[in-house]
Amino acid sequence: MAGKEKFNNNVLIKNKKASFDYEFIETFTAGLVLTGTEIKSVRLGKASLVDTYCVVERGEVWVKNMYVAEYFYGTYNNHAARRDRKLLLNRKEIRKIASEIKNTGFTVVPTKLFINDKGLAKVVIAVAKGKKEYDKRQSLKERDDKREIARSFRK
Repeated sequence: MAGKEKFNNNVLIKNKKASFDYEFIETFTAGLVLTGTEIKSVRLGKASLVDTYCVVERGEVWVKNMYVAEYFYGTYNNHAARRDRKLLLNRKEIRKIASEIKNTGFTVVPTKLFINDKGLAKVVIAVAKGKKEYDKRQSLKERDDKREIARSFRK
């Protein structure tokens, strides 16, 4: 395998709060435009999807408020930690997302950030609808029930 390098990156950054606060309607996998120091920080697992969201502006999808820590060895080339980052999607997917979020109560949230087999950063985004308070309580109850069942089988 001369020239072909296998990447063994087990980077998987999840947005657990998003699955609690939102009900996912549809998901998309998108590429992420990053600078050199940003991809190095992501490969080290130094990123967070907490409080991030996506917007569609002028036919492009952008991730807002995504945290990527500054690279330790980056000098004056280092990036801003919370800058807007462009997502790479097909026009058809962008149009579909834009039409779905025009409805009130719908938003686009990133759910996972990972490195694929080719070594590229990918983001899974979801068109989501906010959960009501009673839906959140139901989610907590289901999670506790699953945990209780798992405990009873271990004994």
